[in-house]
This record gives sequence, C-alpha cells and structure tokens, in this order.
Amino acid sequence: MAPKKKTAAKKQQQPDRTYPEGVEVLSSKVSFEGPVFRVVTDEVREPGGRALRRDVVRHPGSVVVLAVDDSKNNRDPLILLERQYRHAAAQYLYEVPAGSLDPGEDPLAGAKRELLEETGYKAKHWSKLIRFYASPGFLGEWMQIYLAEGLTPGDAEPEDDEQIELFAVPLSELLRQIDAGRIHDGKTIAATLIYDRLRKERKRAERAAA
Repeated sequence: MAPKKKTAAKKQQQPDRTYPEGVEVLSSKVSFEGPVFRVVTDEVREPGGRALRRDVVRHPGSVVVLAVDDSKNNRDPLILLERQYRHAAAQYLYEVPAGSLDPGEDPLAGAKRELLEETGYKAKHWSKLIRFYASPGFLGEWMQIYLAEGLTPGDAEPEDDEQIELFAVPLSELLRQIDAGRIHDGKTIAATLIYDRLRKERKRAERAAA
C-alpha cells in the first residue's frame, strides 16, 4: 500500500534526523517527490571538513518476511517465495515477501499486512531478525526482516501493480540456488542465510542440552 503523493516540491527543508558529531547539513531541498520515496539534495559538511553535495533517496522503510512452513517436514521446511518482474533490474526475481511501510506504521503490523496482501497467509509466531540498509551510499531505506512461522493459508490481495507468482521451496533447495548464484535479491539472500544459521545454532543447543 503506497503512501499518498504529497504536494510539496523543490523546497528548502530542515533535516528531519540527527547526525553524528562532525556532520553539518548546510542546506536541504526536495528535488523529487513521488508516491513511495523522495529525492533530497543536501549540501553537507562531512567529517574532515569538506562541503559536498549528496543526493539521497529518502524512504519510510520496508519490512521483509521470511515465511516458513515446517508442518510437513521439520528437517527441511518450506520457504514462501514470490516471482515478479522488477523493472529496475530488467528481469524476473525470486524474492521473499516484502513491502514499504506506510507513514507511521508499526513495522510488525506492516509485516503482517504485507504477508497477507501478497500471499494470503497469516502466521501465529513472529520473530524479529535483523535490520539493515540495502544501499546506504545513496539510499536511506532500511529493511527489517521478520521470521513468520505457524502459517495458515488464505486469499491474497496484491496491489494493482503487483503480478506475483507464489512458490513454496524447500530450504535446502533455496540454499542451493543461492550458492549457485541464481537468487539475485539481497534481502532474500540475507533472510535465508540468517535463518539457516539460527536453525543450526538451535539444533546444536538442543543436542548439548540432551
């Protein structure tokens, strides 16, 4: 669900965030305002004293959902994957469910909304994994990954511009595809590898406690 487009454009703005010591924003203006993100042009004095121009894509943040179904095979659970065309990449990509937060939306609520909208699934158990910046050289978007377990199916309600094919792939196969370089989506790679590591740590702890 995309935020409403704002009417403000190309105006001077005060920074809406704090910066570390040694960084001073000298001026800031919105160079582009779209329905999902805006591009801000800052004149900033960075550590070292140099004044530089930085064009930054500002985004409200995204949630990523690693949805796991281990009801039939606990040793090799199924991972929900989506296949959809990504124009920026000029190709179809396999990805875990994800989406932008609405302004002021709680990240966990956003994750539950995105999973339901894109896949029709609900989850009984939710765990927060990691939060990261996808490309901090120019993109201010952060991503929060959640693990969703205890899945129950339902009807998906994707956005009008989303054409999604849904797959359930065994974890072992997804790991093989990552190792073979066939999964190109960074959030999917990160979520899968972190989950695989956590599973292995959990198994080691269970064996040590036995």
